[in-house]
Formats: sequence, structure tokens, C-alpha cells
Amino acid sequence: MFEMIREKCKDPKVLVAALVGVSGLFLATCLVVVMLMRPKTQTTFSTLASQSTSLVASSSSTATSSSSTAKPASGTIVVDVKGAVQKEGVYTLKEGSRVSDAIAKAGGLTQEADKKSINLAQKVTDEAIIYVAKTDENISVVSQASASTSGNSSATSTSSQSDKINLNTASLEDLKKISGIGDKRAQDILDYRDSQGGFKSVDELTNVSGIGEKTLEKLKNDVTVD
Repeated sequence: MFEMIREKCKDPKVLVAALVGVSGLFLATCLVVVMLMRPKTQTTFSTLASQSTSLVASSSSTATSSSSTAKPASGTIVVDVKGAVQKEGVYTLKEGSRVSDAIAKAGGLTQEADKKSINLAQKVTDEAIIYVAKTDENISVVSQASASTSGNSSATSTSSQSDKINLNTASLEDLKKISGIGDKRAQDILDYRDSQGGFKSVDELTNVSGIGEKTLEKLKNDVTVD
């Protein structure tokens, strides 16, 4: 049998046919291997692409989050509106806005709001707290953020002191400029001053009807006695 194979191998035609067969088998094997490996390769590239996209999206989200927590844009302020308004909350306003603008953002006053106790024309600064009282509370508050007025604490203190209203020389209109002081409360202060010959200290405001310790603390930032 081996002799027959050896004899046939000497025939050039047989050798060529054998080489062609072996080459064909080799190519077929390579093709099968490539086909088997191809899906895994695609999956790998797909996974890498997905991971890359996720990384970019995550970076974008982080940047957006950082941007959203940054300070308000130039030309705007943020204020906190509380009390007798339709929608309490934090609102963004334009610089130079007044109490009336903040209240409008909050949906306006409620029916219980004491409209005479708050100065709607008063300007507000960034980080201000605006509290609108109910009719039985006697006081409303617009607390301005001290840090927003000046970087120089000494200059700020001097300016703040000069802006205070002197209880012993103030007119009815002067007193009505104080946040939370309406017509009645201003007149009560004048009546007490006239009956006592003047105020010896700001603390005497507690002797005026409707002004208690809590109200006094809020008014101390706006008044003085000389």
C-alpha cells in the first residue's frame, strides 16, 4: 500500500492536487477561526466605546453640577422670602430689585399679611431674608446680608452706623422707613418719646406697645439713640 502511495507521489499531477487540497484546508481553517473571533472583537470594541461614552457623560454631568452650584450670575441676587406670602422660597432677582419684586416672585401677599408693616420700596441685596408678618405679629423683617455691602468690615460698620435712624430726632416719615414699622407703630414711638422726654437707650423701645424683645432685636440694626 505504501509502495502505491510512493509511486503516486512521484506523479507531478498528484503532488499539485495534494498541495491544492492542503492549501484549501488551511484557508478554510483560517476562515473559521476568523469568523469565530470576529464577534468577540466587535463586542470588545463596542464595550470600550460604551465605557468611553459613559466616561464623557459622567465628566459632563460633573461639570454641569459644579456650574449649577456656582455663585449667581453677574447682575443677579438670590433672596429668601418667608412669612405671609403665597409661596415661601428662595428666588433669583436682578440687582437693584426691591421688596415688592421679591414678594411678586413669591406669588404675592396672603390675606393675613400686614401690608402696612413692610416697606415694599426697600431695595434688597444678595442673600437677604425677607419676612412678611401677619396682622397680629406687628413686625416684618428685611434682613440684608452684611457681607454683600463691602469687603471692608470697618467701612461697612461705619456706613451701617450712619444709616441708622436716631429715635430722638426722627420724624414720623423717618420711622416709617424702618422695615416693619407702619403708621401706627411709628406714631406710638413718637408718643412715647414725647411723654418721656426722649429715649435714653434703644432698649426702651420695649416700653412701646406691640414691641417685645424679639422685635427689639430686629430693630436694633436700624435705630440708634444719640
